Amino acid sequence: MSSLPRPLLYSFRRCPYAMRGRMGLFVSGMTCELREVVLRDKPPSMLALSPKGTVPVLQTVEGTVIDESLEVMLWALEQYDPEGWLQPEQGNLDDMLALIERNDGEFKEHLDRYKYPTRYDSVDPLAERSKAEGFLQELEKRLSASSFLFGSRVSLADYAIAPFVRQFAHVDKDWFDQTPYPGLQAWLEVFLKSDLFISVMKKYPQWHEGDEPVMFG
Repeated sequence: MSSLPRPLLYSFRRCPYAMRGRMGLFVSGMTCELREVVLRDKPPSMLALSPKGTVPVLQTVEGTVIDESLEVMLWALEQYDPEGWLQPEQGNLDDMLALIERNDGEFKEHLDRYKYPTRYDSVDPLAERSKAEGFLQELEKRLSASSFLFGSRVSLADYAIAPFVRQFAHVDKDWFDQTPYPGLQAWLEVFLKSDLFISVMKKYPQWHEGDEPVMFG
């Protein structure tokens, strides 16, 4: 594989997986060439790197392709982790990965059926919302004891999970705001107002072959 001058990142602004990939890259100080895509119009160059067609897709300078969002975060933070995301104040990396796995598995399954019920057969979105609350209650229990999921400072788990809680909350924000989860609500608000989240949510035009490179990070 030929080497690149810098990592190449295919992303889609509103996708929660792409959000957390961008946050991991940004906090690590990594500079990438960003290619903002539209998922209904995926560029052939992205599909050539990752035929599954999901974002983010990162190609390292050595040519290695990473097309799982959590792996993008871990790769970037293993290069440089200035805020200690991989070393939580409480617990360890394996504990964080176990919680993230629950987010990406059971919670995301219920979230999708709550947010997009017409994509599934015989789905009751309110029943799916209720099922998803089991995970939210676990987060609330943690956040009633500390400001963040693994202590008094942010860690990998906070920024890997928050984009999905954000998506869940915005399905019916009025309902979410009256739920008995004050710790979770405050935590989400801190996330949404963070400089990091605001920075990675900057809007970029759709990338087309031949466009001038756009730098991210």
